[in-house]
Parts: sequence; structure tokens; C-alpha cells
Amino acid sequence: MENCKKYHRMYFMPPETCLDWAQKEYIEKPPIWCSVDLRDGNQALIIPMSLEEKVEFFQHLVKIGFKEIEVGFPAASETEYTFLRTLIEQDLIPEDVTIQVLTQAREHIIKKTFESLKGCKSKVVVHLYNSTSVAQRQQVFKKSEDEIVKIAEDGAKLLKELAKDAGDNIFFEYSPESFTGTEMEFALRICNTVIDTWNPRDDWKVIINLPVTVEHSLPHVYASQIEYMSKHLHCRENIILSVHPHNDRGCGVADTELALLAGADRVEGTLFGNGERTGNVDIITLALNMYTHGVDPKLDFSNMPELVNIYEKVSGMTVYERSPYSGKLVFAAFSGSHQDAIAKGMNFREEQNCEDWTVPYLPIDPHDLGRVYEGDVIRINSQSGKGGIGYILEHKYGFDLPAKMREDVGYYIKNISDHEHKELTAEEIFTAFKDGYINLTTPIEIKSSKFTHLDAGKVEAEINITKNGIEKVYHGWGNGRLSAVCNAIERHSKVMEHYSVTTYEEHALETGSNAKACAYVGVQAPDGTVTWGAGIHDDIIDASVRALISALNKIDF
Repeated sequence: MENCKKYHRMYFMPPETCLDWAQKEYIEKPPIWCSVDLRDGNQALIIPMSLEEKVEFFQHLVKIGFKEIEVGFPAASETEYTFLRTLIEQDLIPEDVTIQVLTQAREHIIKKTFESLKGCKSKVVVHLYNSTSVAQRQQVFKKSEDEIVKIAEDGAKLLKELAKDAGDNIFFEYSPESFTGTEMEFALRICNTVIDTWNPRDDWKVIINLPVTVEHSLPHVYASQIEYMSKHLHCRENIILSVHPHNDRGCGVADTELALLAGADRVEGTLFGNGERTGNVDIITLALNMYTHGVDPKLDFSNMPELVNIYEKVSGMTVYERSPYSGKLVFAAFSGSHQDAIAKGMNFREEQNCEDWTVPYLPIDPHDLGRVYEGDVIRINSQSGKGGIGYILEHKYGFDLPAKMREDVGYYIKNISDHEHKELTAEEIFTAFKDGYINLTTPIEIKSSKFTHLDAGKVEAEINITKNGIEKVYHGWGNGRLSAVCNAIERHSKVMEHYSVTTYEEHALETGSNAKACAYVGVQAPDGTVTWGAGIHDDIIDASVRALISALNKIDF
């Protein structure tokens, strides 16, 4: 990688120290959100959205709660012009939603933009921009600083002139494109020139947007740049300071969060981070990061699966499985230790009736995003453990296994996943548990049982069984019905003399008139190995007998 020597830092620090943002712990309130999915997001697609897809996406952005939506660059193409006219002529823009249109600081493009807005009743932000970075000035435009300022100033004047006849619903935004590659003193000069041209006031604020058109620096540098601009912009009380970060260095979210600490009031971004090159900043991640700090982001992401489906349908893109909050696997725990901690955390919440969310490994409650625990959180494969498998059997099917039995079942199910080399669904886990532990009938199947209570609390058991296809009747005695059954089997099997029941637990499997009982029995061998069985029946005693027989059927005797 010796070619690294041809690269150098292409950003500029402010001329003064700006670190007030570093004293703040978290973002206290949500910014003004502006979706640019229909512009930046759309132009980054291999096949741009059709008119119908744009309308559907626009309506879903409104449903989520966006109050500002950039609908396109109407002077750039017939499709974008037609989309804007469709929104206006079909009255598709809600009263409380502001649309935004983009225009370069060029006379014919500005005029075409205002032409596209005729008849619009909603609030409109006309977003003016021209590029200001050293690289753009030297290599693309070949113009001096003064000439670049004049482009912005002339564009600002034309907007002001055309807006006089367009109505009082027109508002302005200015972006020094490639801000992060611009000297801070020059960026401040050009922004203040535009501000002075527009003369913002309390009832007619102006947006100054400072984009990370290309990421050049660590996030703290951008925060210092934003703080410097925020402190020195003219008419700051009547300025809405906006940011528009891209993600070239993978720091788009960090750039934005630190910029909000540094004084930014507004964020332009896209859902799922779709945008040019590595993308725009992901508004979903930003909003839900705030949510996990107890701040209402004022955007509704409570049905993330629906949003993902709509986005993928209209954009043709795929949401990455590990994309924060929205990916299919972001809540999935395959690791045994993670599953165990999550299961215990869930149980702790139920037992303690907790309101605060503190479950290990889950920074956000998946239910808040329309996700479910069994299918989205606890996922079972060969890496899984007893905690996750036990959680699924308990919460989906009602089996509250003894702690030691959970370990045995865990290894049994993991081994199936390992040999089949696949993830197991909840249904496959239940089937494996049923086939391996519940009401087993080979080689012994119990046909019926009869109990007689004797003196001194003794019980006599008469059990009819089929062993290897041969019917037999066994008799036994004990302090209870289960111990009497054990004695009956022990009297007819020399091997059984050395085995003992070490664990017996029971519980109701269901509630209501069709309630069934479930019992678990652990039978210990001379070497200390415990074999487990489970029984299900309407009667708890029959369930316990079946659990014992199931355990014995797994022993070669």
C-alpha cells in the first residue's frame, strides 16, 4: 500500500478552537428531519423509481412522520418534473408537509424550478447550491473565491426576485456543496453573503445546509466545523442549521450525531442510508439511536418489516441483514452464551415487572420495531445453547424444563443442527424434542396402570406394558405411585436395580378445559449419567409414568 503517500488531508480545521460539543453527553431532542430518498436515494439506484413507485414511497414517508421531503430536482429531468407536478395537481401533499426542490445556482435551472412549482399550496423549500471546495474551484470551475461567491449571490438574488410572485409559501435553503473540502473562513463568507441577500426573519427563517459531500475527516473535525459555523453565521437566531452527511469513510452516523451536539438543527438523510457512493446518512439508525437514549425521534419505525418490504419493492435494493435496527439478523442470537443471557434477561423482566429495558445483548426491544422474539431474536443452529433452545420451548410451546434437562436437550438439538448443517426453526426444534423425549414407546410402551393404596401410605402399582412387542404385567410397591412404578420395573430388570430417579418435576402445559399435564423425569446411571424423559397426559400421574418410561426407553436394559 505504498501509494498512500499520494493522499493528503483535504479538509480544513476552523481558525479557532471549537470543542463545546465535546462537553455534551447525548442528543437531547430530535432534529428537523428531511428525507432525501426521492432525490439522493433515487439517483443512486441502478434503475430509478417509476412515477408510481415514487408516489408510493412519498406516501409512506409521510406515514412514517416526515414533515420535510425533498421530492427531486425538477429541472434535471422530465421524470422528476412530472413527479412534482403529479404531487401538486393530484393534491397529494398533506397540509403539514413541506416539500423541497433542488436547484443549481444557474439562472435557467432556477427559473425552470419555479415554473414546476406553480399552483403548489403547501410549503416549499427551494434548495440552492453551488460547489465551494478547493478541488472544485481549481479543477472543475477554474474560478476564484470571488467568482464562486458571485455565483451564490446571483442565485440567491434570483430566488428572492422570483419568490415575490410565487406566494408566501416559499422558503429558501443554501448549501455550499463540498463544504468539508472548503476552507472554513471561505465557507463562512459565502454563507453569510447568501444570508445577507435573503435577510431572514423570525417568521421566515432560512436553512443553511453544510453537507459532508465527501467524507475527508474524522467525525470530531466535522463537529468542530459545524460549531464554528454555528457561532459565526449572521442572523443565527433566524437560521436553521442543517447537515447532509455522506458516508465515504463509514462515519456518516457519527458525523451527524456530533454535528447535532455542535449546534445543527436539521438533518437531511435517507432511509437505510441509500445514496451516492457509500450512501447518505441513515436516518433510521440516527433516530433509533436517540430512541435507545429515551428520546422520542418523532418518526414512527414501529413496523420495520413493512418498511423494509416497501423500500425493497420500490427501490430494487436489499436491506443488508446486519444493517442496524432494520436488518433481518440484527437481533438474532446464535451464540449459546448470548441466548442464555437474553433468555434470563427476558425472564427477569417478567418476574420483576420491569419498565426499563436492560436485557443483555439487546440495546432495543425488538417488539418496538414490530419484530418477534422467537423468530427474530432466538435463532438456533450448531452454535446455540441450552438457554435459547429452552426459551423457545418454554415461550412458544409451554415446556418449562428442569435446569439440568435444558442442558441435555440443548446438546441434543445442537447436534441435529450440526449434522444437518442448517438453522432449525421453532417447529423443527419442537419436533426434535417430541421425538427425542416425549411419551417414547420403544422398547417399552405402557398400556394401562392401576394403583391401590395400602396401609402406612404405601401404594401398590399394577402396570400393563408392551416390551419389544410382548405384553407383560408388572407389580410393584412404593411410597407413592411413581416410586411404585419404578419398583415394578426394577423387579423385572436386573439392570434397573442400579438406576435411580434423581429429578421429578411437573407443571400444567396448557390452561382451560383442555389442560394437559407435563412431567419430567431424570434417571441416573451408576456412573452418574442422567437420562431424561418427558410425559404428557390429561392426568398428572399418567404424565409422570410416561416421563419415567420415556427416560427408561433411552437406556439399554
